[in-house]
Amino acid sequence: MRIVDVREITQPIASPIRNAYIDFTKMTTSLVAVVTDVVRDGRRVVGYGFNSNGRYGQGGLIRERFRGRILEADPRSLLDGTGENLDPHRIWAAMMANEKPGGHGERSVAVGTLDMAIWDATAKIAGQPLFRLLAEQEGREADPRVFVYAAGGYYYPGKDDTALRAEMRSYLDRGYNVVKMKIGGASLAEDRRRIEAVLAEIGADARLAVDANGRFDLETAIAYAKALREYPLFWYEEAGDPLDYALQAALAEFYPGPMATGENLFSHQDARNLLRYGGMRPDRDWLQFDCALSYGLVEYLRTLEALHQAGWSPRRCIPHGGHQMSLNIAAGLGLGGNESYPDLFQPYGGFPDSVRVEDGHIVMPELPGIGFEGKSDLIRVMRELAE
Repeated sequence: MRIVDVREITQPIASPIRNAYIDFTKMTTSLVAVVTDVVRDGRRVVGYGFNSNGRYGQGGLIRERFRGRILEADPRSLLDGTGENLDPHRIWAAMMANEKPGGHGERSVAVGTLDMAIWDATAKIAGQPLFRLLAEQEGREADPRVFVYAAGGYYYPGKDDTALRAEMRSYLDRGYNVVKMKIGGASLAEDRRRIEAVLAEIGADARLAVDANGRFDLETAIAYAKALREYPLFWYEEAGDPLDYALQAALAEFYPGPMATGENLFSHQDARNLLRYGGMRPDRDWLQFDCALSYGLVEYLRTLEALHQAGWSPRRCIPHGGHQMSLNIAAGLGLGGNESYPDLFQPYGGFPDSVRVEDGHIVMPELPGIGFEGKSDLIRVMRELAE
């Protein structure tokens, strides 16, 4: 048993949308395939992965550093103790050989992308859905029912409040009961008008979260907090720079409602520092670490251990990214749910074709691996790369 190839292609996921910080007109993602010599049901086992939106494709790092370390390693050193499957932890260690600590940056995205494909292959070789494999490894009961919310509400050329309301209504019509919109890309007065338009549209049928994408300085973050606390929001997300823990801590003094952050923290050390110094409150706030951007599930397990040591429940984690990898982690390890992009970043966002949202939840299908084979538009693109 061995990994025989690692392939990467950089794909566009461009869109005219923008948030408070960036536009997506030139956004890309890396699609990777980890090809093994194992055959299941007459087909060679290939694990697939990709990086989350908001960070660009990582082809250079994958091809120049991490691919070679996997393929040059002794194949036996990458297997688990039985010798009958891959060991993602050992493969992760091989990828990170000769890498200095710190300086996470884009490196964490490249490794996280490959890590997704490695876990996909591992679960396929085991003949299990990844969420069940994870639950089994952790000695817990998997819960295939996962909370999901609909992320959207981006700024878009010519998009008025009527179009924004129609977008949010469409999410409710598809079964969601929490929706999210962007703020911080306009004036406070304009954002208040947009928020009030959405709240009027969704009424008591759903809750609204807002996301500033790290745009604000402390003064602006507080000004928004004073305005936003008048609304019954699900959360106020990433007001300031993700590494400005002092700003996040100060904000808690002005915003009593739930806050969320963490999608742009890329290691368990960063997560631990957020909990130490960011003033986050374990009884109400939410953590959004995204394994596909932060060295993958191997590192995410370390992050969950750091949360445990700080007295936080994994139920306070609702990862960023809207991908099926985090859905499997949520179902297998007992997270609080997952982000979802019903209309954006296709074919990488969304769920397998058979999955429907009901009362804000989905039920994981019993598909081996991460479940990419159940999403027809996505698996078609993946198989063009490696099969």
